[in-house]
Amino acid sequence: MDVPPGFDPTVILWLNLAGTFVFGLSGGLAAVHARLDFFGVLVLAAVVGLAGGVMRDLLIGVPPATFRDWEYLAVVAAAGLVSFFAHSTLERIDRGVQVFDAIGLSVFCVTGATKAITSGVGPVPAVLLGAITGIGGGILRDVLLNETPTVLRQELYAIPALLGAAFAVTAEELGSDSAVLPLLGAVTCFAIRMLGVRRGIDMPTAPPARRRRRDD
Repeated sequence: MDVPPGFDPTVILWLNLAGTFVFGLSGGLAAVHARLDFFGVLVLAAVVGLAGGVMRDLLIGVPPATFRDWEYLAVVAAAGLVSFFAHSTLERIDRGVQVFDAIGLSVFCVTGATKAITSGVGPVPAVLLGAITGIGGGILRDVLLNETPTVLRQELYAIPALLGAAFAVTAEELGSDSAVLPLLGAVTCFAIRMLGVRRGIDMPTAPPARRRRRDD
């Protein structure tokens, strides 16, 4: 399991499972909105909940951990069921789901970067893999739904993940056994993500090209 320095493995396991469940809800709700059937809802829940970690592990060159631990498969299945049967209730507590989504992003970017750097990956790739752990599932969800990935066009999502991962990588590079830097990374990721949600902050986009006036 991907345990940053200074953390209890049991706590990290439960946080990972909670983050997987909330990410699964995100995928399941997206499937419901796209009018997919029951199987489609379960598939999208699994994609968003698990794909980020699977991408990371495949890029590192190790067997995906989520397929070896039945807890993760059970959690995404539960997320799919809840999304299918209780989507109207979930939509009424959308802000609460966003808070837990931000927590999941914060945990995944830190634990993902930790696994990458301890697997022998360099610091910069480890930061990128930490971010991919948090955002990879959402990107694949949008691709499957034939949409431009949200992370590429709106919302502060990738930037907080990159910052959180950078703190975790820095802790490993310094050889620190303290939880301070990984915890600071997770808190920074969560704070920036929620600021973006609360204030509606997006990354800047290029201005539209000016059309040349044609002479009559």
